[in-house]
Amino acid sequence: MVEKIAVIGGGSWGTALAILLSKKGCEVGLWIRNDKQCEEMRISRENLKYLPGVIIPNNVNLTSDFEKVVYGKDILLMSIPSYAVRETLVNGQRYIEPNQIIVNVAKGIENNSLMRISEIVNEILPRNKYAILSGPSHAEEVARDMPTTVVAASKERDVAHYIQDVFMAPKFRVYTNPDVIGVELGGSLKNVIALGAGISDGLGYGDNTKAALMTRGIIEMARIGEKMGANYETFAGLAGIGDLIVTCTSMHSRNRRAGILIGEGKNLEEAVESIGMVVEGIKTTKSAYELSLRYNAMMPITKEIYEVLYEGKDVKNSVVNLMLRDKKHEMEDIAKNLDSKW
Repeated sequence: MVEKIAVIGGGSWGTALAILLSKKGCEVGLWIRNDKQCEEMRISRENLKYLPGVIIPNNVNLTSDFEKVVYGKDILLMSIPSYAVRETLVNGQRYIEPNQIIVNVAKGIENNSLMRISEIVNEILPRNKYAILSGPSHAEEVARDMPTTVVAASKERDVAHYIQDVFMAPKFRVYTNPDVIGVELGGSLKNVIALGAGISDGLGYGDNTKAALMTRGIIEMARIGEKMGANYETFAGLAGIGDLIVTCTSMHSRNRRAGILIGEGKNLEEAVESIGMVVEGIKTTKSAYELSLRYNAMMPITKEIYEVLYEGKDVKNSVVNLMLRDKKHEMEDIAKNLDSKW
């Protein structure tokens, strides 16, 4: 059976996954919202704006017609910015059949509602099955066939295994996980910490500082995740520490690059304009901070980044605040069990 897949979103990640799936022999349609960009890609067979230098195979059908791209497909792969998911689904829901599986690869939390992507999908398309594909996976490397490993999460075991089979390739390994909440939060919250890592780089700080941010950052991610119903262990996996490492250390990361510019003295608007693409962590920082208040979760790094981005706080003062916090047990979340050993 040849899988029929609609990739919704013509950014770098959507393009890379369309290429991956087409090489596996899937029937792939790639939806590009902008008519002009779609026509340019048809002519050049490249995504010159987001993924230059990578040829899009001729068997990937490029279109700006949403109805056409989703018709008759088995899987709808959502590869659009998280803030655009709701609008896209609301506008396109009349064309979507209940037997089509929604696979999301966006990494973000909706502002104001504080809803995860799975919650948005369930609200608009309650009859459709859902999975998320996440992990340390830069589009620039996947498109060039570099070995990559991700995780497919779904509440339904058969859906997770089906998506695993569809996406698994010689250089694209897929694991499964039932923890949708944890995988979604891991992929979203790591962008906040990556902004902090970039700011650290922009300030001229070294490896020690970044290692501290990443290590304490994963604790924050797991802490809020557990309060929201995720499995603590998920944050030690691909969607947690794996994605955090790659996003905090690579220049492919828009979040890290934006953070570097902010650390160097640019304001938020200048940094975003310079990147020229969506920086998911900026909107996610606001949602993450509000979630920390809702769930009474201690997230000092997130709080400082929020204040830098949204309240104009000096980044150097934020570093001082983090270093001078009250003394803590390193494993404060499980310290009750450790104290008995001293």
